[in-house]
Amino acid sequence: MQKVTYRDAVNQAIAEEMKRDELVCLMGEEVAEYNGAYKVTKGLLEKFGPKRVIDTPISEAGFAGLGIGAAMYGIRPIVEFMTWSFSFVAFDQVVNNAGNIRYMSGGLIKIPIVFRGPANGGVNVGATHSHTPENLFANFPGLKVICPSNAYDAKGLLKAAIRDDDPVCFMENTKLYDHAMEIPVEEYLLPIGKADVKRKGADISRVGHGRGLVTALEAAKLLEEREGVNAEVVDIRTIRPLDMETILASVRKTNRVVLVEENKPYCGVDAQVAFEIQEKAFDDLDAPVKRVSALDVPQPFSDPLEKMVLPDAERVFKTCLEIL
Repeated sequence: MQKVTYRDAVNQAIAEEMKRDELVCLMGEEVAEYNGAYKVTKGLLEKFGPKRVIDTPISEAGFAGLGIGAAMYGIRPIVEFMTWSFSFVAFDQVVNNAGNIRYMSGGLIKIPIVFRGPANGGVNVGATHSHTPENLFANFPGLKVICPSNAYDAKGLLKAAIRDDDPVCFMENTKLYDHAMEIPVEEYLLPIGKADVKRKGADISRVGHGRGLVTALEAAKLLEEREGVNAEVVDIRTIRPLDMETILASVRKTNRVVLVEENKPYCGVDAQVAFEIQEKAFDDLDAPVKRVSALDVPQPFSDPLEKMVLPDAERVFKTCLEIL
């Protein structure tokens, strides 16, 4: 085993896949000479050279389109958005082109591309740099969406995404980049579309993804320490495809569920999860499904205001008490 940060786990996944397959390349703003805006791509230029690690102009529409065209010809590009907020200027490329070409070609043209980068608030960079658009991109058939909550999942899922023949939106969280944990030294991949039970419990289920999952785990600790409540925590990991079977199994065991996400509440990921729970496990519920999300406002620049907007362990803890 080796102890690595989330940042290094992503770096390892990219390096291992580029070494394994010469068709894998990396492109984006400052990914090469500057080692990436968040130093996730550190050292890759030295290892693989400027033909495979490419600094692009500041034009997301341009380099996203370039990556999609390369993918149509069999290259496996990893396209880094400095933040997923900047992906909106490449929306047509990601959604209309990457998401639809395989379907519209009758399966003849594969699009093996990964769009990756940070998608989160909480770092005081203002409303235009703080979107969590996993729900938005998951709305479109043809795109896969992954939001890992830790280093182990990030590495295994990113390696699987790079090998996938469909376009994958891989959304990271800058506030998790420094979180470290033990992961295997030997190679491993994780299946796309499979949730994971991060904490077993019997009294209430907590379901989350990304940093919301970390908040859910913190709240589970508070529940146990203050109330003696044994909470189960399920990590969605993959927003699309969504593993509802694992979520439903947990709900049927505990009969109560609180959904946690840093996404906005209106048409959020948890709105879909809540609907599926009430449709498929209504008779198993002993209380209403509750949601804890970011507040429904643009992300503030102010640090104390931003802390109020994002969900924290105390808010999740109090929401759990409402249905216990």
